[in-house]
Amino acid sequence: MSPADLSLLRHRRAVEAGQLAARGFGILSTVLLVAGAFRIFPVGTPGALTVACLAMIAVMTAAEVVGVVNFRRPGGRQYAWCSAVQVAADLAVMCTFVAALRVYVDITTWTGLIVPIVAGALRFRLRGALATWAVTSAFLPFALHLGGHTVVPGDLAFAILINLIIAFISGTQSGAFARQIGELDEARRALEHQAGHDPLTGLPNRTRLARFADGEHGRELTVLLLDLDGFKQVNDELGHAAGDELLRETGHRIHAALRSGDLAGRVGGDEFQVLLPQTGPEQAADVIARLRAEITRPAALSGGHATVGVSIGAAHRQAGQDLSLDALAAQADQAMYRQKSAVRRAGTSERPAPGDARAHAGPARAS
Repeated sequence: MSPADLSLLRHRRAVEAGQLAARGFGILSTVLLVAGAFRIFPVGTPGALTVACLAMIAVMTAAEVVGVVNFRRPGGRQYAWCSAVQVAADLAVMCTFVAALRVYVDITTWTGLIVPIVAGALRFRLRGALATWAVTSAFLPFALHLGGHTVVPGDLAFAILINLIIAFISGTQSGAFARQIGELDEARRALEHQAGHDPLTGLPNRTRLARFADGEHGRELTVLLLDLDGFKQVNDELGHAAGDELLRETGHRIHAALRSGDLAGRVGGDEFQVLLPQTGPEQAADVIARLRAEITRPAALSGGHATVGVSIGAAHRQAGQDLSLDALAAQADQAMYRQKSAVRRAGTSERPAPGDARAHAGPARAS
């Protein structure tokens, strides 16, 4: 997962940690209630209430286990259904708590139903809050009449309305926060892409190429340096806009000619660099041939048509050799310019041999 996605994972872990702590407090409080620590019942905790409390402890403990799974793997496939299990468990526990105390104690307990509503909002936004509110609203008429208690007129409607307000507030705020996280992640991804890619061609830049090469440290690697021959002529005759088009098209063609696992980038002007991991000179020669064939095809530009050549220098590092990308790039650059010099001295557009990694693709022309 990219660094930009870490904010979502941190948010999920924060939700899990908060609910683990709150549920742990609930387990402790229930244990103390059963033990008589709160002195609510003069003659001890009723047997039926003890059974209900033990059942709530068991459900909360199971929910804690599920919560730990989500905390450890917030990006896993199990996260959604584990969240649903926890919301259902919290809902069942709080409904049982409200009903049990309503039977034995004449106190207002329906406010406890706010807990699963907020939990549903944190995990499933507004739809989760409204779903838990609907369940608690259906349960409230039954709970308020338990134990033979008389319900004051308007209490039921007031409780349902208050819970609905809580559901809307918590659900909408949770949704807004989730959207904000998404927007921040998108902005971070865009910044990460800009930091590692050339804005004109969309290919990786020097920074991204260097990171890739660092990952191949100690392994066999071939580095190619490509320079377009005749690019200045395209700029002079067709304009810089056409030159930019040609660079973009060249980037697409280079990418199309590579194998899975190879990486190409633009390192400046009309120069491109290609990294071929696990590749020796013979395999590199095949890639060079494809690159040359792709790049030297005529390109249709907005200002006309252009055909350019390409000079390609190569440097090879055997597995276990301690050669950095900079050192390999310098060797490839020297190989490329030796070929350019040889072609200029010869005064001809010689066609290189298929295995010559320093080949020149012939004279460029713009039309």
